[in-house]
Amino acid sequence: MSYFENFLNANKAYVDLHGTAHLPLKPKTKVAIVTCMDSRLHVAQALGLALGDAHILRNAGGRVTEDMIRSLVISQQQMGTREIVVLHHTDCGAQTFKNDEFTAYLNKELGVDVSDQDFLPFTDVEESVREDMAILRQSPLIPEDVIISGAVYDVDTGRMTQVLP
Repeated sequence: MSYFENFLNANKAYVDLHGTAHLPLKPKTKVAIVTCMDSRLHVAQALGLALGDAHILRNAGGRVTEDMIRSLVISQQQMGTREIVVLHHTDCGAQTFKNDEFTAYLNKELGVDVSDQDFLPFTDVEESVREDMAILRQSPLIPEDVIISGAVYDVDTGRMTQVLP
């Protein structure tokens, strides 16, 4: 049986707490957060955000990819965000492999050649934040007046530490 049935039951309780007030489409803080999909990182709670406060964009490693930039352009140009926070975390799964080893594994396990795919692993979490902030600053699709900040979230303590460029 799928865990989905548990989600449906939990959602019934959530609906009672949610209420029926219509939240505006545009995020209240005008902030977009680029972060990891890791289940140990509850971004809203960690940053004191409520529903409707910020766009939270997640992928493996919290890396800035072409698709992440696509979402940020929509966030900025259609939804009015003016600030981006790159938030990576300690003990990330993207630190546990290298591209060549992972692509060889996928080729063997799935029979699919993904040797041209970059899964964006990294070893130094602070450096990965700096790299992603630099990608954003260099992108012609991100206006120069957009504030770009970075931090590392510690999954053991919940503490967020700023990363300077």
